Amino acid sequence: MEQANEPNAPSGADLPGPGALQLRRGLPPDARRRAAELYWEAFGRKLGAALGPPEAGIAFLATHLNADRAIAAIRDGVLVGVAGYTHAGRSFTGGSALDVLRAYGRIGGLHRVAILALLERRPKERELVMDGIAVDPNHRGQGIGSRLLEEIATLAPELGCRRIRLDVIDVNPRARALYERHDFTAIKTEHTPYLRGLLGFGAATTMTRNCQPTAQNPGPNPSGA
Repeated sequence: MEQANEPNAPSGADLPGPGALQLRRGLPPDARRRAAELYWEAFGRKLGAALGPPEAGIAFLATHLNADRAIAAIRDGVLVGVAGYTHAGRSFTGGSALDVLRAYGRIGGLHRVAILALLERRPKERELVMDGIAVDPNHRGQGIGSRLLEEIATLAPELGCRRIRLDVIDVNPRARALYERHDFTAIKTEHTPYLRGLLGFGAATTMTRNCQPTAQNPGPNPSGA
């Protein structure tokens, strides 16, 4: 279930601040731990029941991130924001059920696998699902989240997708406002009050934004022609 803790333009464009903001597709090899820390700061409330305590969760995320499923925002050589996505069977926040059991043990891992299954969202055909946006608290309010979101919107049609989908939880109205400003429309809300005590939210709203695949990558032809 997706959310943002803040809110692309062409990669390399500048934003106000101490240095130029660089957007790049893919996570730099030396930024895995930093990306995991940003994700935990943004989504630890939701992920804590499955991957906590924090140090264990951050280590698990860092180990299993799929670096090719991210847009990175870098300023002065430091990762200050990241947007993850799921496409073609791979998500930014990776790790299988077996990986969870190996990391947390069979007894401690089984319930964690069940919790993670509740959070899983798989893309439909020609759909990109967002894995969340996380921005360093010290760099919020500078439009970094918006830039990451627009880069996702640029990438999706290049991958042959017709739609971007995300879920935003009821305790994050700021994220929903961000998505609405970027042409996402709510299509349904799933009420899950039984999860409020466990995961910290009681409802999640699915939002989508349509996009047109590029001529270079129009997606599969159903007729096979």
